[in-house]
Amino acid sequence: MDFAFTSEQEMIRGQAAEFLRRECPMNLVRRVMASEHGQSDELWGGMAALGWMGLVFPEEYGGAGLGFVELAIVLEEMGRALAPGAYFSTVLLGGLALMEAANEEQKQRWLVPLAAGKLKATLALSEAEERFGPEGIALKAERRDGGFVLNGTKLFVPDAHLADLIICAARTSGASKTDEGVTLFAIDRACDGLKLTPLKTMDETRRLYEVSFEQARVAPDCALGNAGGGWPVIAKILDLAAIGLCAEMVGGARRVLEMCVEYLKTRVQFGRPIGGFQALQHRTADMLLLVESAKSAVYAAACAAGDNSSETPLLAAIAKAYTSDAYAWIAGEGIQLHGGMGFTWEHDAHLYFKRAKADEIAFGDATHHRARVAEMIGLTREAGIPDQEKVDQEKVRSAG
Repeated sequence: MDFAFTSEQEMIRGQAAEFLRRECPMNLVRRVMASEHGQSDELWGGMAALGWMGLVFPEEYGGAGLGFVELAIVLEEMGRALAPGAYFSTVLLGGLALMEAANEEQKQRWLVPLAAGKLKATLALSEAEERFGPEGIALKAERRDGGFVLNGTKLFVPDAHLADLIICAARTSGASKTDEGVTLFAIDRACDGLKLTPLKTMDETRRLYEVSFEQARVAPDCALGNAGGGWPVIAKILDLAAIGLCAEMVGGARRVLEMCVEYLKTRVQFGRPIGGFQALQHRTADMLLLVESAKSAVYAAACAAGDNSSETPLLAAIAKAYTSDAYAWIAGEGIQLHGGMGFTWEHDAHLYFKRAKADEIAFGDATHHRARVAEMIGLTREAGIPDQEKVDQEKVRSAG
């Protein structure tokens, strides 16, 4: 079995790496972090010129019609460069939501300009309930005067200040805490009754916002797909977004490893490079093992996503569970191996550490996805797995 990339995929990787090396150096990343805008318009324009916004969308909507593996390759290089801006929220969240849920007229209206880099989008999903399932969606969308009126608050919405279009999950019918009655709406950021509040975040290369709706009126043609049938689309997007984020994480982890190897080769202590000490060699070897293992998990999931395989949810959960832990540990080791210098603002190690910690919990942390894996392989309480709390209580009663 051939696990190598095709010549076309290697060309995409090389092009992405060269473009980001030239157009997204770390001094640009730091400038964007310090800016109010949180985006480099020049970098965005360059990515649009390369066709990255439409990479996975069909040609009839202005896309390149490539697969999810090609997208993962680009995302890996973006993670390696810590590329700032709204690419992830626009393509992985907003764009895929439109591709999966919108009707033909809506795709022509929104997906075509998005694929051309002329429209930015994001997805507003999380709420105060802090759940990744349908039970976490409480924002109400009531039918009124032929349209909808939205009331409620969304949290942790990425790049909402840059998005022209905010795709929001709301309840139009059905009981709360079920997957029935969840509808996706495509809402103009300038909509009356919509308010953005910036949230303080660890990773300043990405901005998160609270988005509140107070009597926000939405036209009926802004509802994506069938009213009340939005949850299956959301579940699929969450899996695809998790895979894409894992590809970025692999790129970041790879860059941390490279920085450590470069430093260990040049830092001299006791008359020789510290890379010659076995303890440090073993630590970097462990980092490489984690990078390669995470990469294997990510591209297995990306292949499944590209084939629309039924195994995609399981492989996405495996990749996110493993990569969340791996990147966080590698980024921490990156600071430790650089010694005191790794803690300074001037060094880049802390930027990767912050990104790793932010990515660790985005779209579910390792604990959440391990629970998903266990459920998908049949290890549930309903399947005969004992409730540990009840087991412990029974032990206490027996001892008494």
